[in-house]
Amino acid sequence: MMRNTVALVAAMILTLGASSFAHAQGNEVVAVVGNKSITSKELNDKYAEVQKQTINPPSKEAFLEDLIRFEMGVQEAEKRGLQKDPIVQERVRQEYYKGLIEKELGQKISEIKVTEAEMQNFYKKNPEIRTSHILIEFRPEATADQKKAAKDRAEEIYAEVKKSKRPFEELVALYTDDVMSKRTGGDVGWQSRVTLVPTYYDAGLIETQYGYHIIKVTGRRGYADANKRQIRAAVFDEKRKQLFDDYFKKLARQYPVKINKAVK
Repeated sequence: MMRNTVALVAAMILTLGASSFAHAQGNEVVAVVGNKSITSKELNDKYAEVQKQTINPPSKEAFLEDLIRFEMGVQEAEKRGLQKDPIVQERVRQEYYKGLIEKELGQKISEIKVTEAEMQNFYKKNPEIRTSHILIEFRPEATADQKKAAKDRAEEIYAEVKKSKRPFEELVALYTDDVMSKRTGGDVGWQSRVTLVPTYYDAGLIETQYGYHIIKVTGRRGYADANKRQIRAAVFDEKRKQLFDDYFKKLARQYPVKINKAVK
């Protein structure tokens, strides 16, 4: 019943004020919701934003109905004192942050350009590689002693791998805890620094959240065959990160930071 009533009101308003909606020429009041007046300019401005951001926008009648409901909801929330609720206050803080970033960096981020030369230079340092590994696993809840035992075992196996003349696939079959890759001789396919755990990119013995990996590089893909979309995205992310770093470095002059390293 409420929805039909609101829709009827919206339809009447649109019928009576169609010309002001179409031309957005003034601040004529098109609806009053409690203590809030919605003007033709406000309606048209907000509706224009929706049209930009949505492939299939609602009709203006339906949008006005949503706007009326929004105002009802806001006023009811204020009446109930939700602006004092800690969860609401935290969300407001998050919106402050997002609004600041959009205002200060949004335009700069939208203007980031990635050239072919930059992509090639990135790829020289971060090529796509194919690897096989032996995993010496430890559980997420492992104690310090259990991790040390896993590391000691991994170091012993790594020493054997370096001096052994046996095919790596045989050593995988003997030692790995990775059931899935064990079937393929330890092969984990083509990866890049974008998709790999950062330390995994370095062949040898490395630690991740899963355990200790003994890694062998089995292939290196040339730039011509690489995933260009992924490379472009990686370069874009680096440039965006630089914008953030520069901005917050400047902001830190106004807001000194002290970190208590004793607390973890």
